[in-house]
Amino acid sequence: MDTTLQDPLVGQLLDGRYRIEARIAVGGMATVYRAVDTRLDRVLALKVMHPELAADATFVERFIREAKSVARLAHPNVVGAFDQGAEGAYVYLAMEYVEGCTLRDVLRERGALSPRAALDILEPVLAALGAAHRAGFVHRDMKPENVLIGDDGRVKVADFGLVRAVDTVTNTSGALLGTVSYLAPEQIEYGTADPRADVYACGVVLYEMLTGGKPHGGETPAQVLYRHLNEDVPPPSAAVPGLAPALDDLVAGATARAPEVRPQDAVALLAAVRSARGSLDEAQLDAVPPGAAALGAGEGDAERTDVLPRTVARRAAPEAEVHRTARLAAPMPGPPGSGPGGRGGLRGRLPRRPALTLVAVVLAVLGLGAGVWYINSGQFTRVPALIGTTEAQARERLDAAGLDVRGVSREFSESVPRGSVLRSDPGTNERVRGNGSVTLVVSRGPRIVKVPDLAGRPLEQAQEALREAGLAPGVVTREFDETVQQGSVIRTDPEAGSSRSPDSAVSLVVSRGAPVDVPDVTGESTAAARQALEGAGLGVELAPGRVNSPHPAGSVARQSAAEGTRLAAGDTVTLTLSKGPRMVPVPDVVGTPVEEAKARLEAAGFAVEVRKAFPFLGDEVASQSVAGGEEAPEGSTITLRVEGL
Repeated sequence: MDTTLQDPLVGQLLDGRYRIEARIAVGGMATVYRAVDTRLDRVLALKVMHPELAADATFVERFIREAKSVARLAHPNVVGAFDQGAEGAYVYLAMEYVEGCTLRDVLRERGALSPRAALDILEPVLAALGAAHRAGFVHRDMKPENVLIGDDGRVKVADFGLVRAVDTVTNTSGALLGTVSYLAPEQIEYGTADPRADVYACGVVLYEMLTGGKPHGGETPAQVLYRHLNEDVPPPSAAVPGLAPALDDLVAGATARAPEVRPQDAVALLAAVRSARGSLDEAQLDAVPPGAAALGAGEGDAERTDVLPRTVARRAAPEAEVHRTARLAAPMPGPPGSGPGGRGGLRGRLPRRPALTLVAVVLAVLGLGAGVWYINSGQFTRVPALIGTTEAQARERLDAAGLDVRGVSREFSESVPRGSVLRSDPGTNERVRGNGSVTLVVSRGPRIVKVPDLAGRPLEQAQEALREAGLAPGVVTREFDETVQQGSVIRTDPEAGSSRSPDSAVSLVVSRGAPVDVPDVTGESTAAARQALEGAGLGVELAPGRVNSPHPAGSVARQSAAEGTRLAAGDTVTLTLSKGPRMVPVPDVVGTPVEEAKARLEAAGFAVEVRKAFPFLGDEVASQSVAGGEEAPEGSTITLRVEGL
């Protein structure tokens, strides 16, 4: 059955623009869909964060950072980002849609690749990462799932959702973010991730392409992480005899456990890859390992990006240390007759066979008892009480018990508060084998939620009240209101008391306070203008430069908000001061026709006034108020006198 039919977003129009057609993949942070941008009529990939993570501001910030980071990486081998937005509980990223498959699909189908094919894929991947590294970003989750191979053969790197500025340390939660098979030792031990962490992951990916399997396996994530910390990646030729030594050297250099030994970034590794390729002949490049498709059997399952407690890397270490200590503590066989009961004492002459038999019987009984205990109880962990706790509290209790969270689903409940655990699978006190996993079912609250009355509440309090009610804060708009305090809610859309589904977005209209009419202060002195504006409840700023104007030097030449403009109390008006009028030479127009004289003076930047003497029969200028060739302030008035005949 097509699982996309069960996905509530398939067939929906998200944010009034993106029509979701099918689900492509599900990851640890988000689900990726094929969608159509109805505005531009193009197919794209839509990455939608899981709603339960969208409630976490840290995850939302990381998700939004993906959009900004990818948008800055304009590179032909990086999947492009088009848009980022949110609707209710859904935070999304619109990306370029690549028609084709992932490198994981190729490895799952074919197993090991020839060195030529492996290097052909690795080089564009390193080119993309090199652009990211030189721009100051680290991918932090390189793996075959994030390498897309288009039907046209183009290779692109996807999912910069875990991108972080170079030298930034993984944050406060003590969590380990990534995919265990590709984490560098310093990511596991210290939480640091610089470009050399991507180099390490690319070395693991190259090993996997050449051999069809991962270098470090294990039954639990802790065992895999422990091997990354304590074991070198083996040479590919150990799994596939006949591979060129240059390929072994390439993998060894990229996956060195000490980061300072690796190439400093993807650009340096790309140079090493091209150098190694140049040293291989055609036969070495085209060598195909026998039974390549079988090498990766059981190894090609896709791995999700997970948030792992940092203690998971330490779980395997104590187990290994216990076994080593037990071996060291075992008694060493001594020479015949040594120790108590040795030669010369009465005990030395007692028969030894009954004593050995007794010891064997005791050990057998103890071993049988331990085996029975292990079969019945020792191999199991009981699920702690989780019902009624918050999701975060439930995760902490499970982690303390050595259990993982397999997944989280959400259901409506009229009795259990939103965000609290309804039940778990397995249930309370049920047994889970080893350090297994538990599924949590978390309450979404009532099926129908009423919009609370938020009128008069400050914006931040109103938004928090919406979240507590099971609704999502929507778009905030602002308008003047003489009765509601500035910064407080006037009304909501939909209005208070309306019934809505949980996680629906509610828009808020917030007061800008009573409107203030801006006075005209042009031509005023700085002090007078400031007094008038501040008296009206407005702030005042002075522009850094001055301009020529008809107003006297030092007075206000212009203001950023014109007279009569309505602003909110506290808004700022910027004033530009005058450096006085610009002096302009006056054209000599005496003896010229009036209309021609006016045109010349106005073109020079003057206003013109014409005075005619009775009987108004003349048409030539007899005199002008400012003589030709003299200077006058730009914009001032020149008076022309026309004598009668």
